[in-house]
Amino acid sequence: MSGTPTGPEPDHEPTAAARAELIRQIRAAGRLGDPRWRAAFEEVPRHLFVPYHFVATPRGYQRLSGSDPDPGRRARWLEDVYTDMALATYMRDGELVSTSSQPSLMAMMLEDLRVEEAEAQGGRCRVLEIGTGTGYNAALLSHRLGAEHVTTVDLDEEITGPARDRLAAAGYRPAVVTGDGARGCPERAPYDRIIATCALPSVPPAWITQCTPGALILAPLATGLITLRVTDPEAVRAEGRFLPTPAYFVPLRARPDPTAQPPHPDPSERPDPPTESGEHHQNPHHALPREALRDDRFHFLRTLTANTLTPNEAHTLWHHQNHPRRERFGVTVQGACQYAWLDSAEGPYRWPLPGPGS
Repeated sequence: MSGTPTGPEPDHEPTAAARAELIRQIRAAGRLGDPRWRAAFEEVPRHLFVPYHFVATPRGYQRLSGSDPDPGRRARWLEDVYTDMALATYMRDGELVSTSSQPSLMAMMLEDLRVEEAEAQGGRCRVLEIGTGTGYNAALLSHRLGAEHVTTVDLDEEITGPARDRLAAAGYRPAVVTGDGARGCPERAPYDRIIATCALPSVPPAWITQCTPGALILAPLATGLITLRVTDPEAVRAEGRFLPTPAYFVPLRARPDPTAQPPHPDPSERPDPPTESGEHHQNPHHALPREALRDDRFHFLRTLTANTLTPNEAHTLWHHQNHPRRERFGVTVQGACQYAWLDSAEGPYRWPLPGPGS
């Protein structure tokens, strides 16, 4: 099911060659087995959506762009754009606000949306994207599904405005909405799929209520990617497991609620137990072996359970469970309650996730 026209052809051979090299890198990573997603990556020009990016230097960030008068910096910009890596695309007061994700990770997430399942049932797949960024991911979705079935949301007009213009220049006109991504986009609901490109502490209930029964939500959570199947949108019920791949994204940003009360101290955010001398550990990783501190799986478990377990408690569990991989963990959402679990939602290892707005 193809979308609107794919936009302008590359204006010179180096760009076409660079794009072909990127596709080779993504396929070498084991992605783009689906020819329809492969066609999207082949035909949507990433350089159109990343006209500039920032690279870290000893003196701070340097801006590289396709319009730089220096040919060396222009060449570096093009090389970076068509290399399989994430790029810093929007800085505010020295803080990274938005990125263009690593293309092979984008390909994996798009394929794991399993849009073909929804198409087989209803002939179309309506997708809500949380985190517009540059607009590149929305363009890929529009190419595959048709722009009329794609809605993308970001918090600032400074982001959505340029993304909307770039999408139009490439020949795509999905609904680009400026708003709080945690609230979804109810005026365009219901959705068969929701994909987030920003890290979450928990799953916003509004997303689930805006889904169709059987919809799939894919979002970054605790340095992993959770896939939730929505079983009952009205009752806010969904459940699913983590994918095995690590994932690090810029956190979801939300507009502050002027009616919100200052948070009370959370009793679960407690220090490690006293030592035999009666002193508390000053270092939260006190006595943890280097093996654990260097292991990405422990970091995932520690992040997932930080609302409940101390670092030493998380390490004890990690050790006793033979260094569990991400895919052994899952999340259940039941109304206002949501929790993570190990191996089974009914098993002995369950941890509450922070509430909305935490």
